Amino acid sequence: MFTGIVTDVGRVRAVRDTNRDRRFEIETAFDLSTVDLGASIAHAGCCLTVVEKGEGWFAVEVSGETLSKTTLGQWGEGDPVNLERAARVGDELGGHIVSGHVDGVGEVISVESEGGSHRVQIRVPRPLHRFIAPKGSITVEGVSLTVNEVEDDVFGVNLIPHTWDVTTLGRLRPGSKVNLEIDMLARYLARWRETA
Repeated sequence: MFTGIVTDVGRVRAVRDTNRDRRFEIETAFDLSTVDLGASIAHAGCCLTVVEKGEGWFAVEVSGETLSKTTLGQWGEGDPVNLERAARVGDELGGHIVSGHVDGVGEVISVESEGGSHRVQIRVPRPLHRFIAPKGSITVEGVSLTVNEVEDDVFGVNLIPHTWDVTTLGRLRPGSKVNLEIDMLARYLARWRETA
């Protein structure tokens, strides 16, 4: 489990297709002596398992299913990646409860400056739009955000200068693809309503 609070922006240092999956090596500022093999780390909102590590880097393997359902299939050497280590019992829950399971890929419609912040509108693949509500939570590229408004299949968020500067969201442009995870509570409420 995660909280959607990015703690490092890593960088893809190598990409290699294997006979099973695609392997990514990620440069990071994390203290890797505290990261075990088999540990879960969220990468742009996608939970992946550490399979190898070295000085200042670790490796993950990504299945074809994950590559087809997330933005990870577009990653290349040098690309920045939002990273978050798994939450531990007793950690501050600064964002919201995030599973690291990407629900779909959205498309940025607009990015506009608003004071020191940036207002971003994102189109959501249907039927995910029905899980998004004003003032609810959503995860965009692994970042916990508050939904400002929703109109049909487009929602808006406001990125404060800190978030814009210390995550990859400062690189968003119209047409950018983003990993989305809907609020877990919304998912279960919708399922309960369907089956009640």
